[in-house]
Amino acid sequence: MSRTHLVALDCMGGDHGPEIVLAGAEIARTRYPDLRFRLYGQEAPVRAALAHAPKVAAEAEIVAVEGVVLGTDKPSQAIRRARTTSMGQAIEAVRSAEAVAAVSAGNTGALMAMAKIALRTLAGIDRPALVALMPTMRADSVVLDLGANTECRAGNLVEFAVMGAAFARTVLALERPRVALLNIGEEDMKGTDELKEAARLLRAAAVDLPLEFTGFVEGNGIGKGEVDVIVTDGFSGNIALKTAEGTANLVTGLLGRAYRASWRTRLGALLSRPALRALKDQLDPNNHNGAVFLGLNGVVVKSHGAADTRGFANAICVARDLVADNILGRIRDDMANFRAHLPAEVRAGDGASSADAA
Repeated sequence: MSRTHLVALDCMGGDHGPEIVLAGAEIARTRYPDLRFRLYGQEAPVRAALAHAPKVAAEAEIVAVEGVVLGTDKPSQAIRRARTTSMGQAIEAVRSAEAVAAVSAGNTGALMAMAKIALRTLAGIDRPALVALMPTMRADSVVLDLGANTECRAGNLVEFAVMGAAFARTVLALERPRVALLNIGEEDMKGTDELKEAARLLRAAAVDLPLEFTGFVEGNGIGKGEVDVIVTDGFSGNIALKTAEGTANLVTGLLGRAYRASWRTRLGALLSRPALRALKDQLDPNNHNGAVFLGLNGVVVKSHGAADTRGFANAICVARDLVADNILGRIRDDMANFRAHLPAEVRAGDGASSADAA
């Protein structure tokens, strides 16, 4: 079997296990007939689910693995059992170049820890970042970091900006994505020292990169779609993501309650059904599923644990697109280009150590 488009699937991760994983893989293979899969998990439930996925079954390999990483497992516990779990084996397939990517809906912390140890970071990258798409008023925006690094130096934020732009060029097909740092204000004097230093470094060298650095963006600018890539530390990014998800649930919940209030509002809901359906689709996390650990020496995609079949299919397709567009090569080239164009006087300043060590 060709390894060119072989994706390793952790069939035991997530809330629903092999049934959703393989149904999603079936949809993904319909979109991309060149996809092939290696399935890691407990053999009996995997084979049972595979019976309902004929396109996957025609080309898939099953690797029986009894161990499962639970959602309650600490990363340190999962790491010790990596070789005996479906998640660990799927990542190992990427490390050994037997698969081009791994996809799992399992424990995020465990997946991140295992992947970082097994794959290590790309040359010149200090820390990987968790990146995903977020719906806005204009189009989807790229947001990172979403929880992998709670505290970041200026150099880390610079790396995230460069990697996020490369991701946006691949997933959103943007030639020169607009990049901004998340801050409490747009003025240059606001924010932490790390944010100010990261902005200084990006202004100094980003002009020679395939991105447009626009400065700072406030939290209320995310939903407006003012920029294509929002860069922040994992602490703030995770809060922003969860707040956006909660707001989406609040809006749909309040609308549902308002439309059920009387027969007149029910009639209004009936007349508004096409618009409501479009709103629901826009806010549905399954349509934006597939977070990626950028900066690793391999492609690892995290599906939401509660994703449905469409959601898991989207996560697989994100993995396939990143590999096809050589995201690792793009990041390497962009980071090298950034450092090559960083002015000597900037390298000699306070941010030099963070930029060079990043």
